[in-house]
Amino acid sequence: MPVELRKRKAVEPAPAPAPKKEKATKKKGPVAKAIEKVKKTVAPEPEEPEAEEPKPAEPKVAKTNGATKVAVGATIDLEGFGGEIETNDGVKTTLKKLVDESKFGVVLFTYPKASTPGCTTQVCLFRDSYEPLTATGFSIYGLSKDSTKANTTFKTKQNLPYPLLCDVKGDLISAIGLKKAPSGTTRGVFVIDKSGKVLAAEPGGPAATVEVVKKLVAESPAAEAKPEEVAAPEPEKVEENGAKEKEDQEKAETAAEVADTAEKVDGAEEVKPAA
Repeated sequence: MPVELRKRKAVEPAPAPAPKKEKATKKKGPVAKAIEKVKKTVAPEPEEPEAEEPKPAEPKVAKTNGATKVAVGATIDLEGFGGEIETNDGVKTTLKKLVDESKFGVVLFTYPKASTPGCTTQVCLFRDSYEPLTATGFSIYGLSKDSTKANTTFKTKQNLPYPLLCDVKGDLISAIGLKKAPSGTTRGVFVIDKSGKVLAAEPGGPAATVEVVKKLVAESPAAEAKPEEVAAPEPEKVEENGAKEKEDQEKAETAAEVADTAEKVDGAEEVKPAA
């Protein structure tokens, strides 16, 4: 007998949930409105902070080959910078003290060894240009690793108007970037103003180191302006017609005076009785 298949009853779908009734918005009374207004007045919405402008990065001081490379334009903290040094007459000092004592800033020119030909040329060039180089307030100093005795002899023999600094350990020479490996000194020049800003820091020959300072002096705002030459005014040219008119006028006045005098004489003679 054939098997009869029974059909399953279809599952009835679940009834859809009844929509939720929205709560009626409660109307605010006059008191609630007043309180809300006071809250907004007392506690205003915070404003977004303005973005700060990025500050320009200051030039950094880098170290290379055991020596410090000072960037021109960098401002140095002079407290303890370069350690302690001596003047050729044995007075202990520091770069900070030298800068504080100066009017505008300090010039340090470095030389490898006192009383050698190249160094003699260099100190004499600074000697011969001493007055114009210090006219704007720079203080000039020679700087080397020589002893006080060697630098005193050097200064006296060359009749130098500025002190020579003795940096036997080479700490200041290294700090300004003019150390020569392993323990020598590179000839060069270092210039710093009263605020600690580096104006020059470079190696160079005897004449080149002087020229660096001359250029800074010329560009300094304290440099005395040379008075401009004033051309003498040219004499005014008298026109020929004007001169002639003046001459004619003078002749006419003279003739009038003569005529007036003659008239007076004639009148006097007429009044005089006959003899």
